[in-house]
Amino acid sequence: MNFRTRAHHEPEINLIPFIDVLLVVLIFLMLSTTYSKFTEIQVRLPVADTEAQHDYPKELIVAVGADGSYSVNRVALNGRSVEALTAAIAEGSNADKQTVIVISADASAKHQSVITVMEAARRAGLGQITFATQPTPQTAGN
Repeated sequence: MNFRTRAHHEPEINLIPFIDVLLVVLIFLMLSTTYSKFTEIQVRLPVADTEAQHDYPKELIVAVGADGSYSVNRVALNGRSVEALTAAIAEGSNADKQTVIVISADASAKHQSVITVMEAARRAGLGQITFATQPTPQTAGN
């Protein structure tokens, strides 16, 4: 009879293959991921609040119609180009860099029309832009 006790071997976990697989996955993700940098235009958007309306001392209202037509301080423009709009904005601001551009765009106006106004304001050297909004209709129950 054999009464010797056998030595019990504890099972061990080999981490080396696990680390190898993780490194391969990490390298694959690093090589396959593309990073894109988005440019931002910093614009302070107004809150549609009927009680707090701002009156700027030096403001220039640029209206954008649904068909893409422009008017600067209620004077309709003949052209729809950026150059014509830049000239009208520069004339309306009287070369004052503190003038605030208020963009009042129709709800169905194209996005490109609003961007054209912003580009014309940048070319005219005016950096303060805000958007005109109307208050949301209140329900009768409130």
